[in-house]
Parts: sequence; C-alpha cells; structure tokens
Amino acid sequence: MNVDRSRQRLLLCLAAGLWLGCSRCGDGTANGGATAGSSGAGGGGISQGGATTTASGTGGSGTGSVGASVGAGGGGAPPAVAPLVVVGGHKGIFVFRLDEADGALSAVEGPLDAEMNPTFLAVDPARRRLFAVNELDEMDGEASGAVAAFRIDAGDGTLAFLNRVSSQGEGPAHLSLDRAGRFVLVANYGGGTAAVLPVGDDGALGEAVDQIAFDGRMPRSHHVVTDPDNRFAFVTNLGLDSIAQLTFDADMGQVEPNDPAAVALAAGAGPRHLDFHPNGRFAYVINETADAITTLSYDPSRGALSAVATVSTLPEGVSGRGNTCAEIQVSPSGKFVYGSNRGHDSIAIFAVDPDQGTLSPVGHAPTEGMTPRHFQLSPSGALMLVANQDSDSIVAFRVDEATGALEPTGRVTAVPEPTYVGIVALSGR
Repeated sequence: MNVDRSRQRLLLCLAAGLWLGCSRCGDGTANGGATAGSSGAGGGGISQGGATTTASGTGGSGTGSVGASVGAGGGGAPPAVAPLVVVGGHKGIFVFRLDEADGALSAVEGPLDAEMNPTFLAVDPARRRLFAVNELDEMDGEASGAVAAFRIDAGDGTLAFLNRVSSQGEGPAHLSLDRAGRFVLVANYGGGTAAVLPVGDDGALGEAVDQIAFDGRMPRSHHVVTDPDNRFAFVTNLGLDSIAQLTFDADMGQVEPNDPAAVALAAGAGPRHLDFHPNGRFAYVINETADAITTLSYDPSRGALSAVATVSTLPEGVSGRGNTCAEIQVSPSGKFVYGSNRGHDSIAIFAVDPDQGTLSPVGHAPTEGMTPRHFQLSPSGALMLVANQDSDSIVAFRVDEATGALEPTGRVTAVPEPTYVGIVALSGR
C-alpha cells in the first residue's frame, strides 16, 4: 500500500471560518523550572523507597540514569501485569510501572530517542506497539518531521525500536491509531497537513498512503482522530479556527474531504484537542487560545459535527491573560469532562448533561506544578496522571467518581519536560 512521495496527492480542504492572528497561541513549551534528577550517559540503577521518582538524562544521548520509588517504603518491583506509564517530551521517552492504588511509579527505562523530540505518543489498541511523533527540523536533509515505531515487551515493559518514517510535514504535534490499529494518523502543526501511515504486521510503519493539506491564511493542524465507528476522521486546525471533517477508508487508509468539509468555531478560538463521548453522540474540543471547551453534537451517519455550546475553562472572574488550554478528556463513565489550563495551572472539571451533552462547571484542581500540557485518566477512571511540563513532574490524583473531584495522592514523579503521559493497561494480555 506504499506510495511514492512524489506521487502522493495533496488534497486541498478549504476550512470554514476566518483566522485571526493571536499572540497567545504558543504551545507552552518554555523551559521553566529546574531539571530533576542527575544526568548521566551510563547508569540505569534503581533506588528504592520514598514517595518521589526521578528520571533524567542528557538531551540527545538516549541513555541516562533513572531512580524510582516502589510503594510507600520501598520493596520489590511491581508484578508484570501492572500497567505501564509512558512519558514523552523534549528529553525523550520514559517508561514506568504504575501502582494503581496511589499513582506511584517505578522506573523501567529512559530516556529513549531523546534527540528526536518525541513530544506526543500513542499506543495501538492491542497494546503491543508504541508510536511517537518526532518534531525534527530536518529529515534526510529536508525540513520535515517523522514518526517512530516501537515494540512493547509485555513482560518487562521495555521498548524496542522498529523504524522511523516521514510524517509528511513539519512539526508533527499529534498522532493517533485508527480504531482497528492498522493506520497511524498524524497531524503536522507546522505544515498544516495530516497524513496516514500504514502499520505492518510486525508493527513497523510504512510510508504514507495518503495525506491532506489545509488551505488558508495560517493552517495549524493540531490533532487528528477517527470517530468511534472508524468511518470518518477529524483534524483540529488551530490557525483556521475550524475542525476538518474527512471520510476515512479503514481498508486503504485513504481520506477525502467530507461534506461539509469543516465545522467553523468562533474566531480566535484556536481548537487544539478533541475527545468523543463514550455514547458517540457528542464530542468536546478544547480551544487553546480562547480558554474554553466547545460541546459538539455528532451525527455518525454523516460524520458531521455541530457546535452546541461553549464554556470557559477558567473560574469566574479570572482573566485569561497568560493562560492557554492544552489537553481534554472525557471520563470513562461519560459523566465528566476534564481540561487543562497552562498558566492558571489547573484541571477544569465539568459535569456532562446526559441528554444535551452540555457542560456545567464543577470546579478546578491545582496541578501541583507548572504548565499541565497533558494528562491521562486510568481505564477505570479512578486515577489521573498530570504532566507538568515546566516543573518537570508527573503528579497523581485520585478521582472521585461520584463528583469528578480530584485529590492529590502525594505521589510525584520527576521527569524532565514531560509533554505527554499515557497509561498502558497490560493485564489480560
């Protein structure tokens, strides 16, 4: 299914809505705070005990030292069935084991692939492969980005590098697997494009089978995901204040502009990430530059989103000056939606109206760190891990599944400049 790059067709999708320039649309990647831990090119020893885990490494070495705590007072390594936690960022990929009781992490390995800037990760539905964007300046002498593939060892949790291919654009910011795990879809922020990469039987990536470019004053593709039925794909475009709507051929990996080709949001909204409700009737998009979340109704027969209502992610009376939004996730129960504020440094919590899908503010939880660029709920919804990029930390929270409230567990893991944190449930494999 591979195609020659020179023959790849470049579909033009004119996204709806006007773009307004905004000085607040930065990605919150300032290198603030001190780098935790001590770096080293060798090592790999694990120190036991205490409530804090540290992980560090030299920026481009791909090797380094890691230290970890296991449980409240030390002890043996967690069982092999314990979930993995994978962390991506400007300093590489780190792998941990997770104690689901309180969010304690024990180091497995890292940093890996540090020189490739793996700022966003994704795991296939079978939980056997991990994929990472590479925000490179160049690949093979050309301005571009890349996507890397790794095999996950379910026994010891380590990663084995498989291969790396072009993302077909500059500055890849996000990637996801289609629902069948046969294709990786990647959004290239710098180039305003999206591409579809096939996944081989061995987990290695093939060259792109299709790609699409978005036309406009300043396209900024920030997120790409297929719908629950795997028939349509959606690309948030921060620069065009719209969400592109595409048909998706799950057999061939081909994408085409849908009708309508995009849903327009408010000028200056800056849509960043999108998540579907478990019932498939609603979706939610977090708007980076408007400090808001928009509820979208979804027609699965047509693959069409429609904006319903928008609510601020900030407490009433709090100015958005210096704040940008980042990640959004619907709870597994579908009762709550969470969004992160970078600057206010909080997780905004909303209750979901089961009939209309609209959101009502529940409260805000401080993230115990700076610049929460990403967070992840556990599959059960009982635990949340937050990646505080500018304070070099992963912080664990208990989730009150009745109220949606978050409470720190006291477990803090030091990781340099984390931009992604994911929980990989390996039990039952």
